[in-house]
Amino acid sequence: MSGRVTAVSSNGEYSFTKPNRDSIRLLAGLGVEGDVHAGVTVKHRSRVAQDPTQPNLRQVHLMQEELFAEVAEEGFELGPGELGENITTRGIDLLGLPVGTLLRIGDSAVLEVTGLRNPCVQIDNFQDGLLKQVVGRDEAGNIVRKAGIMSIVREGGVVRPGDTIAADLPSGPHRPLDRV
Repeated sequence: MSGRVTAVSSNGEYSFTKPNRDSIRLLAGLGVEGDVHAGVTVKHRSRVAQDPTQPNLRQVHLMQEELFAEVAEEGFELGPGELGENITTRGIDLLGLPVGTLLRIGDSAVLEVTGLRNPCVQIDNFQDGLLKQVVGRDEAGNIVRKAGIMSIVREGGVVRPGDTIAADLPSGPHRPLDRV
């Protein structure tokens, strides 16, 4: 399973969107250099309020570019970084990966997939009605989250648009992604 990086984004301040960059540097055990969500412990405001000592399983947010075309069919316009992701991808089924998948990106970076982004009301504040497009239910009534996946940095490196992404699935029984 493989794909490509189409955009990279980061922001040193709390903001819903993240500006696109020419490159980002991933730091092992921390996240995106200079990004507000980088750190060993949680940085997302809601998580900090619950327990600031929790490990940060949301160091790097990846989102599939294919989502942009899907929501465009319903009249929404999205671009890379606008939902706060650090890495926008194409050609890899991020949502179908199991927990523990290693994503090898570019020359040296390695991310470990930890779970799904749990979309929140901020998405509707960004574009009214968009939250219903990125969170829904399947035929069995289970919640389906489409706003990307979260990961931690196992090996650092520079990531740029155009870099390849290779997925190494974990051995043993696979655990489906759940919100983190």
